[in-house]
Amino acid sequence: MRVALLSGGKDSMYAAYRAWPVDMGLMLVYDAPRPSPHLLNLGKSVETIISLGIPLVAVRLDKGRERGETVSLLRRLGADEVVAGDVFIEDHLRYMESVAGEAGATLREPLWGMDTLELAYRIYGEGFRTLVIGGVEGLGGWVGRILDSGNIGLFVDDAGGIGADPLGENGEYHTLVLESPLHKHEVSYRVVDKSVLQGYVVLRVL
Repeated sequence: MRVALLSGGKDSMYAAYRAWPVDMGLMLVYDAPRPSPHLLNLGKSVETIISLGIPLVAVRLDKGRERGETVSLLRRLGADEVVAGDVFIEDHLRYMESVAGEAGATLREPLWGMDTLELAYRIYGEGFRTLVIGGVEGLGGWVGRILDSGNIGLFVDDAGGIGADPLGENGEYHTLVLESPLHKHEVSYRVVDKSVLQGYVVLRVL
């Protein structure tokens, strides 16, 4: 059973694309100090994942018990391989290696060690279209805009201008995948709100 950890954002979805076929998606919802654009748009995050045509399990984890609950869940799902979308944050990689190992699964990280600028161009060059659903105020003008192969160059220039990672690996921005080579159909949306929460611009869509 190959289980992909998916948020609905570009990194996790592109990792699943590179590891395809995937048997199941797993969305883990954490209690984070800053509002998560994926949690605030949970309905659309779920919709874009099930648009891949695979089953999805979404679970909210209890604060302080996240690791044990994840291990238990992977065991119950019968996961023998876990696909994740980490790129360069060592702590994330070590954590996922530990969790997968304890669950009796191997970890597959298709994006690990790739250059984030190259990866940003590659994702959109291979047919991904995303909606920016959250970002630091320096990228606030991009929140609510579509990213695709036609404007990714302009976006990474703007990101570089404020010292942000072009892939947002430090949380500088978040996306919702609307279309990809894996999608059975494009995900439509309607904007209902755009606001600033704790210094972070967040879009809410239905």
